[in-house]
Amino acid sequence: MKLIMKLGLKQRTYVQQKAFLGFIFVLPWLLGFVFFFFIPMVSSLRYSFSSISANSEGLSIQFIGFSNFVQALTINTSFNRILTEAIVDMVVNVPLIVIFSLFLAVLLNQKFFGRAIARSIFFLPVILASGIIMTLESTSLIQAVNDQNAGSSIINAFGAYELAGLMLDAGVNEDIVMYLTGAVDRIYQIVSQSGVQLLIFLAGIQTISPQLYEASKMEGATGYEAFWKITFPMVSPLILVNMIYTIIDSFSRNNMTELIRETGFTTFNFGLSSAMAWLYFLAIMIILLISSYFVSKRVFYQD
Repeated sequence: MKLIMKLGLKQRTYVQQKAFLGFIFVLPWLLGFVFFFFIPMVSSLRYSFSSISANSEGLSIQFIGFSNFVQALTINTSFNRILTEAIVDMVVNVPLIVIFSLFLAVLLNQKFFGRAIARSIFFLPVILASGIIMTLESTSLIQAVNDQNAGSSIINAFGAYELAGLMLDAGVNEDIVMYLTGAVDRIYQIVSQSGVQLLIFLAGIQTISPQLYEASKMEGATGYEAFWKITFPMVSPLILVNMIYTIIDSFSRNNMTELIRETGFTTFNFGLSSAMAWLYFLAIMIILLISSYFVSKRVFYQD
């Protein structure tokens, strides 16, 4: 590997070296995509336009055009509803998760006793949400924690009601109040899905030169001003990265994926399941393109 990198970097400009190193960095993913993902993706696209049935000779594939897509959008009683719920949950959760993880990263970047333990605690939900642990039986500790969290919903609802009353009395807009009280109800979900974003923000904050903060302090800037004038612009590229990651993560763990899996492997309607998957994929791509377009305009890149 070192020999390949030396040969690749020899007699190249700085820009060409960065491009070559970037290609080497994404090469494992590119090889995995070509050899393990591309062929199943093409097969899924083919199945979405076909009617598939099993017989003694194997699978019988018959082209039927857009019938599966029409069935998913107009006949299936669950697809549109679950897709709408997934998009609404994404719109609500993504800003909350990104803002919460940035706020928490700023706090955990401060020097205080037990900082490493605090960082581990906030990353713990990522470990608990891993595939192996989530497949434990319903009698496991995780299920008990979830049941306990569900049992405290009355207390959460009461707290959200009190918060709504205080903000409405203060003259806050009703839509903003509903959004914030919804965030209180979703606090467990927000915390459990903020671990990776927290680490990314924390790594980005630690790369900011301390001289910038020292100079701002000498000029009389407050901590609030240092955050908005230094920290926030410097980590704005990571806001875009975390937003994209959170959108994809939110779409990968909801009822839509369960519906697609059940349609394909429970009812064995692989054509309809593939059509649902491609419609879901297109919806995710459109949301990613729109959100990335608007957020990227506000991103600050240091020269």
